[in-house]
Amino acid sequence: MKILLIGATGTLGRAVHAALRERGHEIVTASRTGSEISVDITDPDSIRAMYERAGRLDAVAGAAGGVPWKPFTELSAQDVRDGLTGKAFSQIELVRQGTARVAEDGSFTLISGVLVRDPLVRGSMASVANGAVEAFVRAAAIELPHRQRINAVSPTVFTESMDRYGDLFAGFEPVPVAMAANAYIRSIEGRQTGQVYEM
Repeated sequence: MKILLIGATGTLGRAVHAALRERGHEIVTASRTGSEISVDITDPDSIRAMYERAGRLDAVAGAAGGVPWKPFTELSAQDVRDGLTGKAFSQIELVRQGTARVAEDGSFTLISGVLVRDPLVRGSMASVANGAVEAFVRAAAIELPHRQRINAVSPTVFTESMDRYGDLFAGFEPVPVAMAANAYIRSIEGRQTGQVYEM
């Protein structure tokens, strides 16, 4: 399959890239920097240009999305907008524009995260944005055209990221990033839709 991987240079993106390539798929990489295609997923025009460069696809795998990390009482209205745009709107837009670019039996795999079900202090925007992504996946699954599918991967903190984020996720059981990469394989190569793969 020809798969567009967005966020290919991050910890998760690199693991997904390696897992998909090992299975013989053709991967087109996209991210802000360091990939075949440069994209700002918060900008619909940039997403449109990315799809035009990528050409016809069998699947889209999203592994990117940022949110502000601040105490709730310190969030500005712009922080809220940025969080929703960076993680939720951006991925919804990937799907909205992508339905015309992906094969009739193709798929979309989005990224959510553990904070939708297990919140942290300073992580309220992550919880909200992840919740929006998961709600969208379930709703879009019954509306996507043809036989297109959509799922989300919702991991906890990665073992490989504990040196940077371990203090934030104190007491959380980390998982290897390869586990999340396997969930992308399951979503892309399988036939399920409307699923959130938690780990």
